[in-house]
Amino acid sequence: MLDWLCLCVVSSLLMGLLTVAGYVLYSGLLSDITVLTGSPPLKKITFVYKFKEGPYQNCVQLFKESQSIGPKLSCIGVFYDDPKKVPGPQCRCAVGSILSEGENEADEELLKSYETSGFNVFSFPEATHVVTTSFPHRTFFSVLLGIRRVYPRLEHYIKERRLCAHPFLEIYREDLIQFMVPLARQGDFYVPEVRPAERRLSEQEELHSDSDISGADSNSEYSSGSGVLLSDSRETSLAGSCVQDQGERNYRRRSSRGTSSKELDWEQSGGRQSEREERLHGDSNKKSPEVQELCGAVGGEE
Repeated sequence: MLDWLCLCVVSSLLMGLLTVAGYVLYSGLLSDITVLTGSPPLKKITFVYKFKEGPYQNCVQLFKESQSIGPKLSCIGVFYDDPKKVPGPQCRCAVGSILSEGENEADEELLKSYETSGFNVFSFPEATHVVTTSFPHRTFFSVLLGIRRVYPRLEHYIKERRLCAHPFLEIYREDLIQFMVPLARQGDFYVPEVRPAERRLSEQEELHSDSDISGADSNSEYSSGSGVLLSDSRETSLAGSCVQDQGERNYRRRSSRGTSSKELDWEQSGGRQSEREERLHGDSNKKSPEVQELCGAVGGEE
């Protein structure tokens, strides 16, 4: 009798383990993750959202609230900060649902329902170039697996190719989670609640995005792999590092092109003044205080 009970317990445990293993595998544990650069998986959209500051794991409630109003709509999350660099309470995101895509019209009744519940309305254009990948959306566990497995690969892909890509978008379709990171017109993907100063920085980056996009085109090859469970933090916006990288590139461009015409005028003026001082004093190693001050000003501008 005891042996029979032990056998039943062991069989039940094995069946439970097999069920859990099958559930995890079905959720996407071994699914290939292909990251590439190219056309976006999303056309221009009109969506409703709520803006939130705080740890990204607290966004689950916003997804549930949005889905409860429009259960047939695709959900969307836009994440603006990297939780590894930004404290959790300061991480910003916009979470909601897509009302219309492309030339389709939004459902006015649904729109009113969302607005009554405190959701805002905004539109994103169709991005020209993006970093993108996808992950199966079969179970709730697929969301956790997708976040843990996809973001490290997106981060590696972007850093390896030195791309300026932000913010990070997640689009939840019926059977697929699409991840998208714009490479151009990033300022258009910042909702109004994000600080205006950061939107201006993003717009300034777009002035130089042509070179980045051309690099993206040349790096449109993909990377793939199955991987295992990684960090539970969401690898989000690299906006800060992009701004820094862009600044370094601008500095190198400026150095390679030489100084501006105004700076050249000052330098030439300083040079002529230096020659006059040398002729007057007969000493090429001495400069008057005025010349030293002028040279100091030029050096400061450079």
